[in-house]
Amino acid sequence: MELDGKHVVVTGAARGIGAALARRFHQAGAQVVVADREGLAGTVDELAGSIGVIADIGTEAGNIELIRAAEEAFGPIDLFFANAGVGTGGDPMTPDDAWNTAFDINVHSHRWAARHLLPGWLARGEGYFCSTASAAGLLAQIGSAPYSLTKHAAVAFAEWMSITYGDQGVRVSCLCPQGVNTAMLNGSDADPNGLASNLGGNVVRLAGVVLEPDDVATVVHEAIRAEQFLILPHPEVAEYMRRKAADPDRWLAGMRKLQRRVLGD
Repeated sequence: MELDGKHVVVTGAARGIGAALARRFHQAGAQVVVADREGLAGTVDELAGSIGVIADIGTEAGNIELIRAAEEAFGPIDLFFANAGVGTGGDPMTPDDAWNTAFDINVHSHRWAARHLLPGWLARGEGYFCSTASAAGLLAQIGSAPYSLTKHAAVAFAEWMSITYGDQGVRVSCLCPQGVNTAMLNGSDADPNGLASNLGGNVVRLAGVVLEPDDVATVVHEAIRAEQFLILPHPEVAEYMRRKAADPDRWLAGMRKLQRRVLGD
């Protein structure tokens, strides 16, 4: 898909990957709607002609409100980028509210958005759904069961969407980066529930090469132009996937060794 003149919605766009995606799509000529729970003024001010929508996409009502506001501003949505995500939670003993938040934002927001986008897309015979999952959704996230589970589910939902609707004009991509220089990775005050805070800062040691959000956005733009399903800004993730598939027991043993080395367990 060429984005010039297209209507694009990006969630989680106040900062990090979401803000970088919005900038890149805007540069490509798209009409951009950015959404987040707060803090959108900077992104909107930077992108002339864009609009910002304060929305809680962790609820179905928030997704409905976002889609309605976007359509009122620019008409039918061409590309919906479900980018918002949280890294909260640790193990099965983590309180249920943290588990529920992870599922609501990392997974259910995708299906809620799809529920209200698909009728129009199928009627038109075209539409594009892209989600931000994680390399953790293809591999695993040491130290955070909610993050690992929900990101696997996000990848699975994107795959299902592509299989089910790909022959009806709906294109699907899934972004799966490793480390990106964001508040979630670094555990800054902007994201006190991010992965770093839950893992005592060790997530940075697990991240591999840390990319800048703008670098990720450039890779994403090219992948969307090519209508490529799996977007891997860190190409080494493909090799890790091959190793996991070739010998799961060896891969798991290696992950346990990595956990001991990094977390000291």
